[in-house]
Amino acid sequence: MLDLLPVPMPWYIVGPLLGMVVAGLYATINKHFGISGAYVQIVHLAQGLPVEAWRLWLLGGTVGGAALVAILGESPQFGLGYGVLGELLPAGALAVVLFVGGLLIGFGARWAGACTSGHGLSGCATRSPGSLVAVMTFMVTAVGVTLFMHLVTGGRL
Repeated sequence: MLDLLPVPMPWYIVGPLLGMVVAGLYATINKHFGISGAYVQIVHLAQGLPVEAWRLWLLGGTVGGAALVAILGESPQFGLGYGVLGELLPAGALAVVLFVGGLLIGFGARWAGACTSGHGLSGCATRSPGSLVAVMTFMVTAVGVTLFMHLVTGGRL
């Protein structure tokens, strides 16, 4: 790879950039930032319903940006490896875990009215009580699952 970008980008660069995106969306079009809304727009597009084009650009930029980092970054994450999880589980079990995990994340994002980025960045920025509770729930669940997996795998995961 080209080793032109540090991977991951430093927090002091990415954090302010994300903050400017969130503030810019509110200032210019009064919309909140969140990636799950972009996926909904793809469904709307397929159904012939009206779409918010900027959300499709957001999704395309996210995918394109990830590809760009994979090419220009010093430590690309491109590929099918899943780290320790991929080493611990056979391919069939890994596929089931990833599929079920994806379903749960998608269901949770739609049920909660936004994804983690929508609640964490935009919802918390506007002091939405629902977003604050959602983010607390995400964090407590993440810590709990991490501790559980650490216990079950003997510290290997």
